[in-house]
Amino acid sequence: MSFTKKVVSGLVGGALCGLFFGERIAPAGVLATGFIKLMQMMVLPYVVISIVSSLGSLNYAEARKLGLRVGTIIAGLWGVAVGFAFLVPLTFPTVDTGAFFSTSLVEQRPPFNFVDLYIPSNPFHSMANNVVPATVLFAVALGIALIGVPEKQRLLEVLRVAMETVSRATRLVTRLTPYGVFAIAAQAAGTLSFEQMGRLEIFLISYVAIALLLALWVLPGLVGALTPVPVRDLIAFNRSSLITAFVAGDLFIVLPTLMEACEQILLRHQVGAHDEHKLPEVIVPASFNFPHAGKLLSLSFILFAGWFSDSALPLRDYPQLAGAGVLTIFGSLNAAIPFLLDLFRIPADTFQLYIATGVLNARFGSLLAAIHVITVAILGSAALAGALRFHPARLVRYAAVTLVLTAGTIGGLRAVFANVLSPRFEGAEIIRNMRPLYPHETSVVVGVEAQRREAAPGQDGVYGQILSRGVLRVGFFQNRVPFVFVNGQGSLVGYEVEAAHLLARDIGVKPQFIQLDTRTFVQDMASGRADIIMSAVVLTPRREGAALFSRSYLDETLALVMLDHRRGEFTEWASIRKAGALRLAAPNYPHYLALLHDLVPRAEIVPVAPEDLKLDEKSGFDAYVMAAEFGAAQTLLNPRFSVVVPAPGLIKVPLAYPLAKRDRQWEDVVDTWIELRQKDGTFDALYRHWILGQTDHQRRPRWSVFADVLHWGR
Repeated sequence: MSFTKKVVSGLVGGALCGLFFGERIAPAGVLATGFIKLMQMMVLPYVVISIVSSLGSLNYAEARKLGLRVGTIIAGLWGVAVGFAFLVPLTFPTVDTGAFFSTSLVEQRPPFNFVDLYIPSNPFHSMANNVVPATVLFAVALGIALIGVPEKQRLLEVLRVAMETVSRATRLVTRLTPYGVFAIAAQAAGTLSFEQMGRLEIFLISYVAIALLLALWVLPGLVGALTPVPVRDLIAFNRSSLITAFVAGDLFIVLPTLMEACEQILLRHQVGAHDEHKLPEVIVPASFNFPHAGKLLSLSFILFAGWFSDSALPLRDYPQLAGAGVLTIFGSLNAAIPFLLDLFRIPADTFQLYIATGVLNARFGSLLAAIHVITVAILGSAALAGALRFHPARLVRYAAVTLVLTAGTIGGLRAVFANVLSPRFEGAEIIRNMRPLYPHETSVVVGVEAQRREAAPGQDGVYGQILSRGVLRVGFFQNRVPFVFVNGQGSLVGYEVEAAHLLARDIGVKPQFIQLDTRTFVQDMASGRADIIMSAVVLTPRREGAALFSRSYLDETLALVMLDHRRGEFTEWASIRKAGALRLAAPNYPHYLALLHDLVPRAEIVPVAPEDLKLDEKSGFDAYVMAAEFGAAQTLLNPRFSVVVPAPGLIKVPLAYPLAKRDRQWEDVVDTWIELRQKDGTFDALYRHWILGQTDHQRRPRWSVFADVLHWGR
């Protein structure tokens, strides 16, 4: 059996094994990680030795020609990749969206640092920490310096021996590829979940289709049109490396094998008259320092995120996206994507969608990256050897086939999305279907008459009365999603409702819920109408003087909520102040109102009772002032609105529980309970569930033949 067939057999066998055993195959991840590390072990030494020896063997004229011609080819491939990335939005249907609050909404992004990434103050630190761009620059500097050394041949002989040694070690590790691929495929097929993909299938399918078009025709076809190398040989000679890059989702580990395969292709088709077949040894490591087509295709996610959040980028911003994208994608995509989202005023929450798609897209991106490396190596070598050919008939035929395939791909995807996969936003449905994190009895809402019947005789303190009647009377305010609201089953639920059930259980009583008015809650607490209010009440100096409050248990972030198409107007406090007489609706909290008058003195601030603060497209307000945590949930119910936390800085406000009758003993009980529940992680769990919308605790085990068909291990 050929090596390629062994790799394919490992891939198929691993996938089948993962589907059979499901999550029970997770220990295979140890073998998968070990294989990837073995492959990585040889790459940096190979890259350094290859660049130094290859550049050092040239003269200055040859090195200059290498940089100019290969650089031109790389720039041309960038243009192709960016152009196809910009075609992806043509497949998107129209949809309204919203999202839960995300911590990424308030995170301060670190600046992108080209100097640290590319200039190594300590090259050995860069090599030890796998900082590839800095390591490559160090090797390039050594190679260029070696060009002018008079007796360099002695060192070049040593480097050639070292290169052969590392190559042999790499080939030994490569023999394990079928087994490594088996472990990687088994772990992926057994543990990856697609339950939360939802509407991401549109981006996933579009990205995969365009990536395959580029990898299987556009780039290989360009090589076939400009060189004697046919498309079938380009794929055949690199088949096992392409499969490995795809399955592992890692281009880095196959660089040595790609270089060797490119040398064999150049030799077979006699590209160049001398030693041009050795050029990939310097072209591949040096070009790895630059963005490849797989990375540049990720720019399509910025366009997807804009469409997803109803903040689609206009065509006039495409040139800026291309320029900024190429520069920022020199580094990590996980740093570049958030930067680009912020640059184009797209909700930072959408970065979570990028992470969710990375599991699949990283593999197709690595496949495309490997093809990109091969294309640069062969076209670059042919350009240096003077073997590029420009036959009009071949180029026209290539362009015609590319145009037909591209139009068919885009048109087919658009038809499928419009007629089969057209998404429907279900934010309100998500809210209606939310359930308590911890099981408890149905929340009981009572009226005034029931409160009088429940009155507790003979006890002076609030805590004593609660214990005597066996009931904790919890006040709440309406319209407080996700803190307090009625779900689709008619039950009162939310962050505060669940906290109230836990508090009642911990002191040994039952909770009863009483709807109060924010305008009279101070009098209600003074009269003892409720024992505690649990409804995301903001703690301010004036309120602290009027009523007794518990310690703070959560901080909210001041934000603005506006129609999606206007979010770009509210990203910075300076631009908001320059906008002039804006009309802003704000909760009728004196602290909020005074703060806003300081931040935006020219704006008209309209106080609104918190329970009446509802998003309305026809209200005449330019924006609504809300807590980001509260406002994000409102965008699920009103998907045409977006949440923005203006820069710079974050403005936090504390939440606390108003307590009845200024009873200090009751205050001590509640404060102690808050401290205990904060330290045991309960408040964090409630925050993740109700505020962030994370429901990992409800995740079902991955489907498998072992458990779900044969019913073994149950």
